[in-house]
Amino acid sequence: MAVKIRLARHGKKGYAFYHIVAADSRAPRDGKFIEKLGTYNPNTNPATIDLNFEQALGWLLKGAQPTDTCRAILSYKGVLYKKHLLGGVAKGAFSESDAEAKFNKWMNEKAGKIEAKTNKLASDAKSAEKARLAAESKIKEERAAALAEKKAAAEAAAKEAEAAAAEAPAEGEAAAE
Repeated sequence: MAVKIRLARHGKKGYAFYHIVAADSRAPRDGKFIEKLGTYNPNTNPATIDLNFEQALGWLLKGAQPTDTCRAILSYKGVLYKKHLLGGVAKGAFSESDAEAKFNKWMNEKAGKIEAKTNKLASDAKSAEKARLAAESKIKEERAAALAEKKAAAEAAAKEAEAAAAEAPAEGEAAAE
């Protein structure tokens, strides 16, 4: 039986949510599986991945083949790197403590990159909000200035009309004389 590590789709139409599973390669995509290894939600930014690291590593060591997307997910979480390091330990290239040190260093760097991305997304959202508010206030000021001009023009027209009305009876009286 060929075992694959792949995604099983769940969630609503247009809002996919996936379970990462170890399944027989002949089983349907959302059908029977051997073991659930985690979840993957691509709808968040960055994507939310909840993975049982030890189970995924165990299946890889047993020979399970990940699909392309699952390979990317496992690589992102460091499972493939850990498998690579364990292969080096088995061949005698370095000790297990060296492998752990390399893996921990890689994980810290990866966590820093992820944190930097989330901080950048948050700061970009804040700056976009500030820009939007500035544009709104500018439009509001322009509208207020236009209304003030209209009001001043209307008052001037009213004064002219009063002045014209005051002159009209005076002309009428002069014509009557």
